[in-house]
Amino acid sequence: MFDFDATLPLMAVQFLILAAVLNVVFYKPLTKALDERDNYIRNNQLDASERLSKAERLAKQYEEELAAARRQAQKVIVDAQADAQKIGAGQIAQAQQEAQAEREKAAREIEEQKQQALQQLEQQVDALSRQILDKLLQVS
Repeated sequence: MFDFDATLPLMAVQFLILAAVLNVVFYKPLTKALDERDNYIRNNQLDASERLSKAERLAKQYEEELAAARRQAQKVIVDAQADAQKIGAGQIAQAQQEAQAEREKAAREIEEQKQQALQQLEQQVDALSRQILDKLLQVS
């Protein structure tokens, strides 16, 4: 079937030369390009993972700062409400004291006017009693 004459070794040498030429011309540049691409992808993945972890740290830090700011704002609101209630309670107490003082003043004035009216009535009663007594004494 096969002839093992000089063509078989010549074909083998041609195959080896073709393989060596293909290796130098095609396979080495191709493997070099694939290695470079692999290194580029690996470096980009590392860089992306570092950036992602940095972004996650920053997001966590910002969330903590935001939570702290919210707590502080809530505290300021609660303090302001407490201050407003204290001021309101103080003003209400002051208004109640002023109203009580006005009521007491009005009650004193009414009492004074009542006493004056009673004194005037007593004087008039005394005067009328004297007049009646004088008339009764003159008639008898």
